[in-house]
Amino acid sequence: MLKKQVFFGLLLACAFVCIYGEDEVVENEHQPPTVLVALLVRNKAHILPMFLSYLQQQDYPKERIAFWLRCDHSSDESVELLKQWLKHSGDLYHSVNYAFDSEGPRGYQNESSPYDWTVSRFKHVIALKEEALAYGRDIWADFVFFLDADVMLTSRQALRKLTALRLPIVAPMLLSESLYSNFWCGMTEEYYYQRTDEYKEIYHVKKQGSFPVPMVHTAVLVDMNHKGARNLTFDRQRLRDMQQQQQLEPLYDGPADDIIVFAMSANSSGIPLHVCNELTFGYILQPLEPGDTLEQDLQMLLNIRSSMVSDLGAVPPVLDYFQHLITKPEKKKLTLDHIFMINLERRPERRQKMENLFEEIGLQVEHFPAVDGKELNVERVHEMGIRFLPGYEDPYHHRAMTMGEIGCFLSHYRIWVRMVQLELKEVLILEDDIRFDPYFRANAVRVLNQARSVVEYDLIYFGRKRLKEESEPWVADADSLVHAGYSYWTLGYVLSLQGALKLLAAKPLEKLIPVDEFLPVMFDRHPNKTWTAAFEKRDLIALSAAPLLLYPIHYTGESGYISDTEDSQQINVQTTEGVARLKSDREQVFEKKGDEGLLEQPLKLGESLPNVLPGKSHQEL
Repeated sequence: MLKKQVFFGLLLACAFVCIYGEDEVVENEHQPPTVLVALLVRNKAHILPMFLSYLQQQDYPKERIAFWLRCDHSSDESVELLKQWLKHSGDLYHSVNYAFDSEGPRGYQNESSPYDWTVSRFKHVIALKEEALAYGRDIWADFVFFLDADVMLTSRQALRKLTALRLPIVAPMLLSESLYSNFWCGMTEEYYYQRTDEYKEIYHVKKQGSFPVPMVHTAVLVDMNHKGARNLTFDRQRLRDMQQQQQLEPLYDGPADDIIVFAMSANSSGIPLHVCNELTFGYILQPLEPGDTLEQDLQMLLNIRSSMVSDLGAVPPVLDYFQHLITKPEKKKLTLDHIFMINLERRPERRQKMENLFEEIGLQVEHFPAVDGKELNVERVHEMGIRFLPGYEDPYHHRAMTMGEIGCFLSHYRIWVRMVQLELKEVLILEDDIRFDPYFRANAVRVLNQARSVVEYDLIYFGRKRLKEESEPWVADADSLVHAGYSYWTLGYVLSLQGALKLLAAKPLEKLIPVDEFLPVMFDRHPNKTWTAAFEKRDLIALSAAPLLLYPIHYTGESGYISDTEDSQQINVQTTEGVARLKSDREQVFEKKGDEGLLEQPLKLGESLPNVLPGKSHQEL
């Protein structure tokens, strides 16, 4: 009987391997590796509810996670929030080694602000990180995960993914409000950040995977079982001692910056550093500079929450006992009379996503039901008195208008009519597939105030696609406005009452063309002179924000892209094919002499040009 049981047991094991593969059997027989999370906290009460919630929501066995946690030199409620989290959640984990100093000094020697990195602060942080590294060795942790409290790991699979890579040192690529992230692709001879083309390729996920890089920081997973891990250090003198012992030349003579020293210690030990972008791991706040304020950090957090909505559909919830700490800005209308958002009733998911965005940004917006092209047909279009511009065909597809384009035009047209009926002087019209640039609210108000003070206007593009490399002169005495040239898209634009009257006076329903062709016709920048000749009065005054303030969420060919205008029935069928180039392709960028890249750069609150600042942040500019 015993022999039969052994035989059938072996047979069952073989069958399991054949069905599921040897790797899965081995994986199921072993516990996940142990991870020590090393965490330093200072003045992060405003972000700790999100940071701790997302860390706790990691899909990783909590009994395999230990914490090494320190908080000192704080003047806010960081210690109290950490204690609250430990009270509720500390017992979930294998162990927590913590030390909080709420009675000690609030600042460092010679510190000008909480965001100043003085010599004494560097020394203290380096000593703590060395202590965490030694503690990881003492408890035989498989991995040590150095994590700053500026990180929000929204991907629940982040820790599983990183440990499964089995790389000696790896960082999850984190997104921010601009091009800043937690890795470098280049380093100067002075050991500081150097811009490379590869950086953008990785950041924008033009290529996907794990890539060797010279620097990672802020969220760094270290494999403590790698033979070279014993030589890793954050301390410059220890690095030099190690290099001397191993007769490595030249000795490191760079800054005492902890992240640079760590990278160079890995390099000296032959340990590669990697960054992984295979998941949307999460987000990171940019380090503040000495002259910055907490208000700027809060604004960056608002921008990150907005990005979460654009990327994920909503901001992931925090733990129940932190819910009351999450605040949102008061809703406003940007000094305008009204804001409309056009949305098809059969796209409730888009409406919900946009309403989530309005909650995070603080916009008071009215939902405006769109005219659905799927509910139109030839008979109904003619009953509505709509006629088409003779000879019109799509410039790229050489086809007639689609029912979706007709519905889109009617949706905008009805808002113009409503503006006149209600005598609304200035209105922002938004579509439901947009993302807002950081600092949207403040920059939108600045653009509006400039327009009101320096020029009479009828329309201001907040988002568009430039189609011609042509002169777009700056508006006199304004640093955020240009005179708009031939443009596509009606993602978002401000329209004055006078502008609405001009558009309606042209009687566009009697010679219909798509709305984003009609607008440049009306401000006389359309290249098709046959079309423009059909509209006698073309005196619309059209401007554009520069840089733009909003963009499409998806472009043609990207995952999640849906077009309700292009992918719909045509008013009639044309057989001639043109070179396909959808209106929803990525926008064209035409640089101006002396302004290289200016129109691409996001503006921060109160800035007219991005600042270049040295310091701890090592920002991607």
